[in-house]
Amino acid sequence: MKVGIPTSLLYYRYKYLWITYFTKLNCKIVKPSPTTIKTINLGNIYSPDETCLPYKIYMGQIYELLDKCNYIVVPRICSYNNKENVCVRFNGLYDNVVNCFKTNNILTYNIDQKKNKLSYLSFIKMGLKINKNIFKVINSYIKALIIQKKYNKNNHNYQEQLLSITNKKVLLVAHPYLIEEPYFSKEIINYLTNNNITILHAYKLHHKIAKKLSLSISPTLYWTYSKELIGAIKYYYEHIDGIIFLTTFPCGPDSLVNELMIRKIEDKPTLNLIIDESTSTAGLETRLESFLDIINTKEKHYE
Repeated sequence: MKVGIPTSLLYYRYKYLWITYFTKLNCKIVKPSPTTIKTINLGNIYSPDETCLPYKIYMGQIYELLDKCNYIVVPRICSYNNKENVCVRFNGLYDNVVNCFKTNNILTYNIDQKKNKLSYLSFIKMGLKINKNIFKVINSYIKALIIQKKYNKNNHNYQEQLLSITNKKVLLVAHPYLIEEPYFSKEIINYLTNNNITILHAYKLHHKIAKKLSLSISPTLYWTYSKELIGAIKYYYEHIDGIIFLTTFPCGPDSLVNELMIRKIEDKPTLNLIIDESTSTAGLETRLESFLDIINTKEKHYE
C-alpha cells in the first residue's frame, strides 16, 4: 500500500506522527518532488482565488501524487480546544482537494474539539480503511504519537542549548511550513548563518509554554498557530538581538498578528519579510543586510 503525503502546510508540524503511523501499518510513504515554479503553477490552477503560496504548493503536490499512490493523506483541522481556531484554509483543505480533483483515494482525519471530533478517534477511523486489525491501528497511533512528542521535545531542548551561545541571535518568527520549505527559507537561513548569526525558531518552543505566554500579549487572539508564535517572542525576548517575521502573501492571520507584534516591540530591531511568487532573492539579501547593520549599530551604541 502506497500512501502519499504532501510536504507542505501541516506536514512539518506532524511529519513524524504521520510517517511513523503509516509505516507501522506497513504502508510505503510517497512524497512529492522538491518545490519548483512548476509546482506553484499547478497549484494556481487548483487553488481558490487569493490563497497563500504554501496552499498553492500543497495543491500542486496533490496533483503530482494522484497517480503515484493508493491514498493521499489530507487532514481537516478546525480547533484544538473550545476557545481557539486555526486558519480557515485548514478547515476547508479536505473539501477543496476532493472537489478540485474528483478523487476517492483521500485519507483524512478530522480534529474539531468544538464538535467533539478528537484526534485519536479520527486516526483509528482513518487507519481502519487500510488495515482492519484495530489493535494494530491503535498500537501504530500510540507509537507514532510517542515519536512525534519526542521530536517536539528535542526541538525545544535544542533551542535551549542555543541560548548559551555568545553569537548574536535572531528569532525567526514563521510557521514551520515556511521555515522547513527550502523554496521559502533557504536563502534567508544561509545568509544569516554565513554572517555568524544564531537562528532561533519561534515554532520550536513547546506549544503549551508558547500558548500560555501569548495570553499576556493578546488574550483574545484565537488562531492557535499564531498564538504559539507570539508566545515564543515573549519567551525568547531577552535572549535575542533582533526578530525577523517571515510570511507569504496574502496570509490573513499573519498580516494582522505580525503588525500587532511589530507595534508592541520597542527595543529590538525587527524585519517583516513578505514572500510571493515574484520575490527576488537579491532583494531579500539587501533587506537582511540592512537589518544586520541595524543590530550591529545598536550594539555599538550601547557599548
